[in-house]
Amino acid sequence: MLKTEHEIIVLSEENDDTLGGRLSSALEAAGISAETLANRLGVRQETVVAWESDRSEPRPSRLVDIAGILGVSPMWLMTGAGEGPGELNDERALEAVKIELGRLQSAYQEIGRLIETTSRQIEKLDHHIKLRNLTRDVTH
Repeated sequence: MLKTEHEIIVLSEENDDTLGGRLSSALEAAGISAETLANRLGVRQETVVAWESDRSEPRPSRLVDIAGILGVSPMWLMTGAGEGPGELNDERALEAVKIELGRLQSAYQEIGRLIETTSRQIEKLDHHIKLRNLTRDVTH
């Protein structure tokens, strides 16, 4: 939209003058759906849709995650100033990949802990069942 203020011409896109509008633009530019973003963030798709429609806003730490995934600066998402879609430089791309790797490593470690815990539970239950069966055999 073209606006004139005191003989200064300001170009802006109506979609990009809110956080939700910028989020929608960045999703589109990155070729990422709201559902995919929601899955990557661990939130419901309805939450992302609410952000896009400006019914709610993500908390600051979530905003940083969103920016990393979409390859834009958190400042651009909040204000429109800074690196927007298509302005991704190598350093920001590297940072986004590092963030994603960190998430994957955390998930990997958690899965390892869950496997270990489950293995110990199986061992305990197996031992308990063997003892119970041994006790039955001795008493019969």
